[in-house]
Amino acid sequence: YPLIDGQGNFGSIDNDPPAAMRYTEARMAGTAVEMMADLDKETVDFEPNYDGTRTQPIVLPGRFPNLLCNGSEGIAVGMATNIPPHNLGEICNALRAVLDDPQVTLQALSEIVKGPDFPTGGIIMGRNGILQSQVTGRGLVRVRARTSVEDKGTQQVIVVSEIPYQVRKSAIIEKIVEVVKEGRITGISDIRDESDRDGMRLVIELKKGEDPEVIRNQLFQYTPLQTTFSIINLAIVDRQPRTLTLRGLLDCYLKHRRIVIRRRTQFLLREAEARKHIVEGLRIAVDNIDQVIALIRASKTREEARERLSQAFGLSDRQSQAIVDMRLGALTGL
Repeated sequence: YPLIDGQGNFGSIDNDPPAAMRYTEARMAGTAVEMMADLDKETVDFEPNYDGTRTQPIVLPGRFPNLLCNGSEGIAVGMATNIPPHNLGEICNALRAVLDDPQVTLQALSEIVKGPDFPTGGIIMGRNGILQSQVTGRGLVRVRARTSVEDKGTQQVIVVSEIPYQVRKSAIIEKIVEVVKEGRITGISDIRDESDRDGMRLVIELKKGEDPEVIRNQLFQYTPLQTTFSIINLAIVDRQPRTLTLRGLLDCYLKHRRIVIRRRTQFLLREAEARKHIVEGLRIAVDNIDQVIALIRASKTREEARERLSQAFGLSDRQSQAIVDMRLGALTGL
């Protein structure tokens, strides 16, 4: 789920480099806007930035569950994290299941969140690695490219339409050429990249009489058409690193959202109460409008007018200031 909506050349799956910064434009995508939602309503704490000239949020309000849906990877001091991306619909259903029944079992959640949802497609082989990562926070997942066999006249071809996550297509082609030259795979006669705007299509032509299943298994063994994705659900919780299970990730997100919604509601309540206080003062002024105008006209300064209004009608400083700041035109229909 892209956070940035870019215009221009931002690179490609073939390892083409992106254009220089001056040739591209970018804006926040809808998901990033949701990450920032309610940031101005005192929902999260702020801290000074690196040079103390501004403040920045310690954490974003995060209406969009970015860590779960987009995943994360990185290495810090002696620690590594590798959270795979997940399907937004599945994550939302799992969050709803936890809200509806706090005692929901991990088995029920694993039926909702089937496993990682890699944007490049591919096939995850077996569920043991997925279940292990959901139970312990760590697991190994084997991902294979999606392939099919097509007849082309007297020849047969293997067509690759989806490749494993974080593998470049150009790297796959280079590796296939390499193993063919080394003689580890002998049944391939040609390889072509027929990808276009409709999708990926990598065509591997076989020699006559070759068994496509044998060649396919050799490709999985010797090339990046099959890779292992190591899941490490390490995340920062309350400024401390923790390895989280699937339930732990969901609970942390729900806890954060509860805090955000409570703080947003408290902010809106304070704003409404402050407005109500001002409106009550204005109502007193409207009920005694002639006296108020006479008081203000008789005062030499704004400060004196404010003090006189407070004394005459028992108004607070904020109420009397609002009356003094009010324009004459605002009296119409007040």
